[in-house]
Amino acid sequence: MSERDTICALASGAPPAAIAILRLSGPQVRMLAEQHLACGVPAPRHATLTDMTDADGALVDRGLAVFMPGPGSYTSEDTLELYLHGGAAVIAHALATLTAHAGVRIAEPGEYTRRAFEAGKLDLTEAEGVADIIEAETRAQKAQALRQLGGGLSETYATWRTELTGVLALVEVAIDFPDEGDAPDNTTAPILKKLDRVISEIKSALGDGGIGERIRDGFRVAIIGAPNAGKSTLLNRLARRDAAIVNSAAGTTRDVIEVRRVMGGHVVWIADTAGLRATDDEIEAEGVRRAEQAARDADLRLFLVDGAAPDTSALSTDYKTDTDLVVLNKSDIGSLPPGIVADHVISARSGDGVADLEQAIAAFVGRQAASVEAPVITRQRHRARLEDGLRSLETARDMLAEGVGAELAAEDVRMALRQLGSIIGTVGVEDVLGAVFSEFCIGK
Repeated sequence: MSERDTICALASGAPPAAIAILRLSGPQVRMLAEQHLACGVPAPRHATLTDMTDADGALVDRGLAVFMPGPGSYTSEDTLELYLHGGAAVIAHALATLTAHAGVRIAEPGEYTRRAFEAGKLDLTEAEGVADIIEAETRAQKAQALRQLGGGLSETYATWRTELTGVLALVEVAIDFPDEGDAPDNTTAPILKKLDRVISEIKSALGDGGIGERIRDGFRVAIIGAPNAGKSTLLNRLARRDAAIVNSAAGTTRDVIEVRRVMGGHVVWIADTAGLRATDDEIEAEGVRRAEQAARDADLRLFLVDGAAPDTSALSTDYKTDTDLVVLNKSDIGSLPPGIVADHVISARSGDGVADLEQAIAAFVGRQAASVEAPVITRQRHRARLEDGLRSLETARDMLAEGVGAELAAEDVRMALRQLGSIIGTVGVEDVLGAVFSEFCIGK
């Protein structure tokens, strides 16, 4: 992506639509305005009604043009937005007119926000917040994305980096002036105190249970049980559509089938799984293995028991927790064995009791989301970098506490600083940038 290019793209929804917004950014914006807009270069930050024509003078469309000169624009470059009618023919004609000029091309995904990042308008976590707010479907996702876009995460990471920079300075003093009077007495104690504080805060962030990622990507609920317990029927009932095949033959479901719902204001992925049983069928055995893995990965498990033929063997699995729900299905024709209490009694076929089960799922998800006041980690990328940085800091602390390897401890602190820097984009991380901005839509 060359800075010499001027980029353009549709920044609004796909046609047809009432309005289409075409966004241009780069050094040739003024030239394009002078050649193709009847008004020439519009007055800065004023919507101007004007005709747009192509190179032959043919009318492309009449609409509004808004010019934002750099560096006071989103990308820090001259930017022009054209508000035209949202028909496919208008959009195609306008883009063809603009890209006919040398050095003007269609933007790559996320290129506008990448240019804003490279111009220092926002850091990498804030740029990710832009992508997240565009993708947000729930108020919780929107609130988290707005906090990230507003620099909430950046402040936390910047505080840690400042602390560690101070630690590194003290370690360097101990290395460079070990026997000099200029070195402060007992430098190790304040270094260890600062390190312990940052380590504790990073551990606390990593111990959030992945709530930030769950809010962003969705909570996971797995329906677990013996074959023919009614798991697929319950999934279809919760999905409000026929998402899974239902058949009286045991072992019909052989893979994990997921449906997406918004429950309690949060995205929830509900998984139907293969019935848990010992089998010599190679394909079914793989389905059972995947079912157990889905159960382990889930935030909440619904252990479904067939009231007509109660098989409770799944309740003894090692991944069952106190927050999981035991659900008795086919309650009209059977019951649970003595000593086992159902959290919910339903009929997946008729729908009786399913509404109460949905409310219980929504309440669980709500409690999980509220368990962390303001998640520091919202993506797996952040978590991986923090885990690497934490290991480096713990190694540095242990070396300093034992009074050996100050030089190596300093390098470990530098490594931790680099890991934190890669999260917010303050170091050279070209591979990270490409991965981050490729997730954006074309016009952003």
